[in-house]
Amino acid sequence: MDSWAGHEVPRLPGRGGPLALFDSARQGVHRSDPSGTATMYVCGITPYDATHLGHAATMITFDLVQRVWRDAGLDVRYVQNVTDIDDPLLERAERDGEDWKVLAMRETALFREDMEALRIIPPAHYVGAVESIPDIAERVLVLLKDGAAYRLEDGTGDVYFDLAAAPRFGYESNLTREQMLEIFPERGGDPDRAGKRDPLDPLLWRGAREGEPSWPGGDLGPGRPGWHIECAVIALNLLGDRIDVQGGGNDLLFPHHECSAAHAERLTGAAPFADHYVHAGMIGLDGEKMSKSRGNLVFVSRLRADRVDPMAVRLALLSGHYRSDRAWTDELLAAAQERLARWRRAAAAPAGAAGEAFLAGVRARLADDLDSPGVVALADEWAEATLAGAADDPAGPALFADTLDALLGIRL
Repeated sequence: MDSWAGHEVPRLPGRGGPLALFDSARQGVHRSDPSGTATMYVCGITPYDATHLGHAATMITFDLVQRVWRDAGLDVRYVQNVTDIDDPLLERAERDGEDWKVLAMRETALFREDMEALRIIPPAHYVGAVESIPDIAERVLVLLKDGAAYRLEDGTGDVYFDLAAAPRFGYESNLTREQMLEIFPERGGDPDRAGKRDPLDPLLWRGAREGEPSWPGGDLGPGRPGWHIECAVIALNLLGDRIDVQGGGNDLLFPHHECSAAHAERLTGAAPFADHYVHAGMIGLDGEKMSKSRGNLVFVSRLRADRVDPMAVRLALLSGHYRSDRAWTDELLAAAQERLARWRRAAAAPAGAAGEAFLAGVRARLADDLDSPGVVALADEWAEATLAGAADDPAGPALFADTLDALLGIRL
C-alpha cells in the first residue's frame, strides 16, 4: 500500500541528544536507546470514516518521536498499518449501502491527504491488513501447532489465542483481571463467546461467514484475521522480533496492544516485544472523548475545507502534552492561529534573539518525554523578545523557523 508524500526536513546544526519516553508497562519515563536503526510500529486507522483530531494527535505524537530520533543521528524504520478489513468497516459499509472496498480506499486516501497537510513524515512501510493475510494465516497456524491457539468446536472455523500460553499477560497495561473483563467487551472483545477457554482469549482467525469477505487460510480454512494478530505479524515481518516503540492512542493499550504483544512474544520467544509502549491521550469535545460512536468528531478534512491552516491545527494539538487527555475548543484553535501569526512575524524579522540557545532549549524539552508545551513556551519567549527589539542575532530568525520545522513539524 502506498504511503503519502514526504517533505524536506531542514538540517539543523549539531545533533540532538537521547530521547526519554514514558513507558506504559514500566509506568515511568525511561531513556529510549536504540542500537543501530530505531524501530517503531504505530497502529493506524480502520478506514470507515475520515481522520478526526484524535487520529491527528496520535500521529503527531509519533511524528515527534521520529523527528527527535532523526535529529539525534539515528536511522528510523517506522511501520504503520491500515486495518482495511474489520467488523466496523463492514458494518459502516452495510449501513450506507456501499462496497466495503470502496469505503476503505476512499477513507484511506483522505487520511493520506490529511497526514500530508499536517506534515507528518511518512512511514517507511504503510501496510494494509488485507495484503498481509497470507502471512497472518501462516503465523496463526504456527500458534495452533505450538498449542498456543485452539479452534472452537462449533463448526465456525474460528481460532482463538490461549492466554495460558502468555503467563506475562497484563504486564503492559497493568490492569487487574476484573478491569480487563470490564473493558474487553467495550473494545471489540467477546468474553461471553461460548466455547472459549478464557473469556479474555482474543480472536486470531474468523472463519468464513455467508455474506462476509473471506480469504484462503490454508489449513485454517477460509476466513479473515483478528485485529491483534494483524499488527503483531506486520511488525514482526518488517521490524524484527523486538522493536523500540509500539505506539497508538491510549484506548489501544488494552486489549489491542496487550494482545498483539502477547502474540508476538509467543511467536518469537523474545520479550518484551517493545522496549517502550507509548500511548497518546484522547482528544475530547464538549467534555467527552471524541469518537465515532458518540458522533462528536471534528475532522481534519473539514477544517481544511474551511481554510483552516493545517499548521494551526497541528500547533493547537501540540500545545498540550501528548499523554494528557485534553479538549478541543474553538478558543484553542483561535489561540493557535494567533500564536502562529506572531511566530511568523518574528521569523520574518531581519534579526532576532539568540537562535542557538533556542535550538538547544527545544532539543532539551523534546528529549524529556516530548514536552511540546515547553517548546511552545520557549517559542513564545523567543518571538516576544525578537518583536520587542532583542534582535542581536542575524541568523536567529532563520534558525528559529528551521528548528520549529525540523523538530516540531510547524512550517512558518
